[in-house]
Amino acid sequence: MPTYEYQCFKCKKKFEQLQRITEQPLSKCPKCGGKVQRLISAGTGFIFKGSGFYITDYKKSAPAVDKPKKKDDKK
Repeated sequence: MPTYEYQCFKCKKKFEQLQRITEQPLSKCPKCGGKVQRLISAGTGFIFKGSGFYITDYKKSAPAVDKPKKKDDKK
């Protein structure tokens, strides 16, 4: 469910309301009962949880393997 942001014309209070997309927009302020307007907001961005993204959380590291050193061929 999206969160909508509203502002009251009477008391200028801004508030957020969690509503279904199919619900009608609110028309009254919960604080003073005045008329409200639904605002256009940026919404939320991505929320990454964990210690990092991809490099530390998802990428599988290959086991460390020492490569044998090549011996120089003498002629």
